[in-house]
Amino acid sequence: MRTFSATLASLVLATALATVGAMAQDVTAGSLVIAQPWSRATARGAKVGAGYMTITNKGTAPDRLVGGSLPQAGRFQIHEMKMENGVMKMRPLANGLEIKPGETVKLAPGGYHLMFMDLKEPLKQGETLKGELKFEKAGTVAVKYTVGTIAAQSPPAAKHGQ
Repeated sequence: MRTFSATLASLVLATALATVGAMAQDVTAGSLVIAQPWSRATARGAKVGAGYMTITNKGTAPDRLVGGSLPQAGRFQIHEMKMENGVMKMRPLANGLEIKPGETVKLAPGGYHLMFMDLKEPLKQGETLKGELKFEKAGTVAVKYTVGTIAAQSPPAAKHGQ
């Protein structure tokens, strides 16, 4: 009986861990791990939105995020925000965003992020957006962005069964 209970407990734990990984919607592409893609809800009539995630390069060669797409947006850009002389400035990264070997790059509010421009419709809290990221080496990767509140500062909590 003790062996059955231990086996059952191990099975329950493994299933729970697999479910948590699936809820986080992490994607592996080559040596890259793309974790928790998310976005914020936008106000009605807004023409821009943003995308965030964490990208880890587990390989031995650099890769570069060079573009992507989102069906709800007419244009997709990679941006950075940083302080210059006491002023926060945002600019597109014309050459994309390098992810060096062994490095984790966080795309988050106030830093690197994706810009979804010329939105065709508002992004609504709770919805899942299917998009693509394009990397120099890993190629085109399908991702799903979970949309949080309009003021979210971190990924929304995943719903069970997503």
